[in-house]
Amino acid sequence: METVIEQAQGFAPLILTAGKALIVLVIGWIVAGTVSRMVRNRVNKTPEIDKTLGNFAASIVRWVILLMVLVAILGIFGIEATSLVAMMGAATLAIGLALQGTLSDLAAGFMLILFRPYKIGQYVDVGGTAGTVVDLNLFVTELVTPDNVQIIIPNGQAWGSIITNFSAHDTRRVDVVFGIDYGDDADKAKQIILDTANADARVLKDPEAWAQVTNLGDSSVDITMRVWCNAADFWELKFGLTQAVKEAFDKDGISIPYPHTVEIRREG
Repeated sequence: METVIEQAQGFAPLILTAGKALIVLVIGWIVAGTVSRMVRNRVNKTPEIDKTLGNFAASIVRWVILLMVLVAILGIFGIEATSLVAMMGAATLAIGLALQGTLSDLAAGFMLILFRPYKIGQYVDVGGTAGTVVDLNLFVTELVTPDNVQIIIPNGQAWGSIITNFSAHDTRRVDVVFGIDYGDDADKAKQIILDTANADARVLKDPEAWAQVTNLGDSSVDITMRVWCNAADFWELKFGLTQAVKEAFDKDGISIPYPHTVEIRREG
């Protein structure tokens, strides 16, 4: 009986130490989240600084605080900071090999925030994956697709990929191709297209709307329309003009042909 009590008494300091460490971890985790949110909100309220930098700074603050919490916990277990540095130095090669992907993502994160190929809120294509940027932190870039699917891209892959930023400029050009029948008047069709485009308030006056015959297809004469608009109006304008021109063609007797084949039979 005494042996059990002695063993329990021997474990008591360890349990107390573990309890202290757990308390420090919980408090540190809460403090890291709270301070990082404060930094993000503070930076985002500054008009001269975009949200991308605010999220990135908040991520740095959070990880720095968590690192300090880790050092404090090790101190509770009797591992001094100097001993920790010595241990880290001895294990540098092993840690570097094990975390080379993570360290690459970390370095790429700083490059992304330095050169700013994209910002939060912009619609981009990163290595063939397209979506709106909702977060850029130390290690990953988070995108959301138009159908609300979350995509996480490691910063190392993002920095090493071809990045297409559809929101980098304030304006974009909308190209739509319309096919008309060979028997229809091409000039009349072009004028209908231009009138329809100019009647839409979202179409910019400069550069002016443009429509020309660009291809003689197997079943149709193809007319390309090019107009400019604000980047935010791109898709709605493209869809709207496609329908509006179709309705104008129907009203004025311009037909949109469909592919067809002619069968020739030889007699005899």
